[in-house]
Amino acid sequence: MTQSNTPTTPITVVKCPTCQTDVVWGEQSPFRPFCCKRCQLIDLGEWAEEEKAIPGAPDMSDSDGWSEDMGY
Repeated sequence: MTQSNTPTTPITVVKCPTCQTDVVWGEQSPFRPFCCKRCQLIDLGEWAEEEKAIPGAPDMSDSDGWSEDMGY
């Protein structure tokens, strides 16, 4: 009987952000963290439609009265 000296790597499993299906984080899951192309495109569409956003400071570019045109 021989023993393998290769270390075993723990398998990481994450939930698909769209449908909550378990996804193995590895080469066998090309759309990770999504389970499939469909879920990936659904998420992209939500970002494109601005249904999702990263919280941050409000856009003050037009509301503060400041102008780049200095009149020179």
